[in-house]
Amino acid sequence: MAHDTSRAVPWLPAAVTGAVAFLLEFLVVYLWQANRVRESLSGFNAIIELVGGQTIPAWKVVGWLFYNAHFVDLTRPAFGGGRATTNLIASGDAPQLLYVLPPLFLLVAGVVLVRYVGLAAPRDGALCGTIVSLGYAIPVWIGVFALRITTDDVWMGPAVALGLVLAGVVYPVVFGAIGGALAALTSD
Repeated sequence: MAHDTSRAVPWLPAAVTGAVAFLLEFLVVYLWQANRVRESLSGFNAIIELVGGQTIPAWKVVGWLFYNAHFVDLTRPAFGGGRATTNLIASGDAPQLLYVLPPLFLLVAGVVLVRYVGLAAPRDGALCGTIVSLGYAIPVWIGVFALRITTDDVWMGPAVALGLVLAGVVYPVVFGAIGGALAALTSD
C-alpha cells in the first residue's frame, strides 16, 4: 500500500526503524556470541574475583563485538602509558561473519522505511533511507559510554570518536541510503 509521498519527512517512523534495527542487531550478536563470551571470560573473571576486583559482564563484551563489527576498535590502557586498540573480530577471537550484520540490518531498515513511506524514485529513497540513522545513532552513542569498564581513572571500551562517527553516523547513513534506494528502485 503506497502512502502519500507529499507529506513531511517521516521522522518518527525513521527513528523507530533505526532503533529497531539497532535492537535486533544487538540481540542477534548477543544470542550468537554470549555463551562463547561467558566461557572465554570464566577463567579471567575467576582471577578478578579472587583478588577482589569487578568482573567483566558478558553483555559488555558482546557489545564490544557489536562495535567491532562496525570496525570500531576496543581501546584499553597500554603498558607503559597511552592507549592500545584491538578488534576482537579482526584478531580472530570472534567470527568474521559478524561484519555482515551492521550493513544487513541497516539495509533492511532503509528498505522497510522507504516501503512504508511508498517512495518510487531511487534518489528520494536514498535520501529517506539516510534518516534511519536517527534511531540507530542514539543507542550507538549511549553504548559507546555504557559499555565501558572503568576502574579508578582507567577505562576500557569502544573507541569514542570511531564509535560516535563511524558506527553512529556513517554506517546508518550509508547503508540506510543504499537500502532506501534499492526499495524505491524495486517498488511496484
